[in-house]
Amino acid sequence: MDAPVFAPSAAAAGQAAPTAAGGTTASAQRVELALEGMTCAACAARIEKVLNRLPGTQANVNFATESAVVRHDAAASPLPSLIAAVERAGYHARVKRDVETERAAAQVRKAAAYRALRREFAVAAALTLPLVAQMLPMLAGSGHDVIPRWWQLALATPVQLWVGRRFYVGAWNALRGGGANMDVLVALGTTMAYVYSLVVTLAGRHDLHVYFEAGAAVIALVLLGKLLEARAKAGTSAALEGLLKLQPKTARVERDGVVVEVPLAQVKAGDRFVVRAGDAVPVDGIVVDGASSVDESMLTGESRAVAKGAGDAVYAGTVNQDGALRATATGVGGATLLAGIVRLVAEAQGSKAPIQRLADRVSGVFVPIVVAIAVATLAITWLVTGDGTQALVRAVAVLVIACPCALGLATPTAVIVGTGRAAQHGVLIRNAAALELAGRVRTVVVDKTGTLTEGRPTVVAVDAFAPASREELLALASGLEQGASHPLAQAIVAHAQRAGVAPHPVRDFVAVPGKGVRAADGTGDVLRLGSPAFLAEQGLDAHDLGESHAAAGRTVVGVARGTRVVGVLALEDKVRDTSREAVARLRRAGIDVVMITGDNATTARAVAAEVGIDEVRAGVLPSGKADAVASLKLAGRVTGMVGDGVNDAPALAAADVGFAIGAGSSIAVEAADVTLVRDDLNAAVDAILLSRATLAKIRQNLFFAFVYNVLGIPLAAVGLLSPVIAGAAMAASSVSVVSNALLLRRWHPPRRAS
Repeated sequence: MDAPVFAPSAAAAGQAAPTAAGGTTASAQRVELALEGMTCAACAARIEKVLNRLPGTQANVNFATESAVVRHDAAASPLPSLIAAVERAGYHARVKRDVETERAAAQVRKAAAYRALRREFAVAAALTLPLVAQMLPMLAGSGHDVIPRWWQLALATPVQLWVGRRFYVGAWNALRGGGANMDVLVALGTTMAYVYSLVVTLAGRHDLHVYFEAGAAVIALVLLGKLLEARAKAGTSAALEGLLKLQPKTARVERDGVVVEVPLAQVKAGDRFVVRAGDAVPVDGIVVDGASSVDESMLTGESRAVAKGAGDAVYAGTVNQDGALRATATGVGGATLLAGIVRLVAEAQGSKAPIQRLADRVSGVFVPIVVAIAVATLAITWLVTGDGTQALVRAVAVLVIACPCALGLATPTAVIVGTGRAAQHGVLIRNAAALELAGRVRTVVVDKTGTLTEGRPTVVAVDAFAPASREELLALASGLEQGASHPLAQAIVAHAQRAGVAPHPVRDFVAVPGKGVRAADGTGDVLRLGSPAFLAEQGLDAHDLGESHAAAGRTVVGVARGTRVVGVLALEDKVRDTSREAVARLRRAGIDVVMITGDNATTARAVAAEVGIDEVRAGVLPSGKADAVASLKLAGRVTGMVGDGVNDAPALAAADVGFAIGAGSSIAVEAADVTLVRDDLNAAVDAILLSRATLAKIRQNLFFAFVYNVLGIPLAAVGLLSPVIAGAAMAASSVSVVSNALLLRRWHPPRRAS
């Protein structure tokens, strides 16, 4: 497997930031902020709104990852102004560091927060349990308090004022910043219950019921929900955590002829390092000597070990299985393939899917609407029943049951788990939008060379036409192709070298993309090499040139000197063993498969028949591939393009979703939305199927979140839910959404056809 080149996305590379007028600026920058103090999706919506008010700024805030990706005009809105805006809104922000440093800091911060949360919940539970327990005799018909009211006050006050202070602080920060969040709902609802009960107790009104247990129980249950949610959310990033742990902390490096173990940070490109059997490879490198097999499943998702010998590439984090290897370091630190994967996964997990827009709009106005419903419930119930106590209880239940957290977590948690799971199967998804679109693909366009085939063509026939000799034909062909990088050109040059034939000297070289090349030699003759169609365009007799080879699925290249065709070369690029299986899986998934290639129609049809593709478009130039993809999109079906070469880049960019074979060119990888680490069309099928599974989880989560609130709030308003039950339901809603997303961790590619 060749190392994919992970180019940064346009945004990461400093894509121009939007201006207030919708344009872009030259001083555009992209920054990722770590956020603290968010308690629900309404907080995320508030921060996003505040940042987007700044001139030349476009921000996306992710509640699940507690981060914001901001593209801003550095002149109009410098970085300090971004952080200041977040601080004014009542939250904290700082610039994120590298992934591993950020991960370590986040672990320490989250561990401390979790311990504090657990301690507060333990206190709340211990003080609340007697209050709730005394309700059982009352429900059985006892008309008086089991615990004296002053004792109830003593038990409830620490829960309300000490344990519940986090809700008051969060509510104050949100209101001070001009917004409202879940803390406002909890603080308002529990305070109403507590203050009412306090007034009744101080007034000695034993004819009225008190609700100390309601406020305390709600606080305890909300904290329990947050504890469970924190544990569940920690599991969503397990895939990224696992990737980060794969790279060893030290390396065995040769220094002055002696092998010494040094910290990984001290390894430099060019160092020689040794990997013993059973050890993980510390950095990317090229094997100098030794032979072994290496487990690369962490990169490709394939459990089959890969044989390694001199000249082969090895990658950080992979595991050497048997023999010892000596290698030269080529990629260290952030330049390793593993580091590139971690960066891409982290970026994808922090992005926002288009399907989340509805939830974001609802979250932005959710709390004010709920407060209005609670006020209306209080007023209407009091007017209809004349019972102020009953009206208060219903209003508190409305405030407590409403939960914007579930809406905010529905999409990002599924995206985090889905992109992480994809990385474990050798599929790197650039962002959440690509993840969503991949699940909707209904037509897949595939290139032939390097996608359906292995991309390593070899010359299988050299047919010289008299009076030209075989050596003359090879000399002319290698001379014309020696400066080209196309796989066919490299195969021709390599074949001539093996045959001991020196390249014919040429000058005035001209390449015609997708067709052939033209040059001159010292005698003034015009030399041409290319497809039979290219030679025919040049006025040469190329009728039926190499037809028998083309019918066998081989690529035919003709060579001409002056006005005479001197011979043809037939090249064969073996079809991948897995291509037919992958095409069958795509068709079973209800996806049409179209092959587009620059090769001639006869060769293209032969390869298509071998892999099971019915629709073929042959003789398509690189620029025409993008047009062909665009024409398929006009049919209204979401179209994906799978390719690996420079000539595939325009089509990858034109498709709704571009899938780049990872061993392909850096240009193809940069233009794609999804990078397939392993050279196998099956990886594209896995990406589509996993995307569908992730979309299904997102839809389920959004359904749960919306239905929970649509049903829960009216039930609370009409008095069918007590504040305690409402608090339990609110705590359960967020946990259920995160737990449902975590089920994606069990996803595996469906069993392939044998």
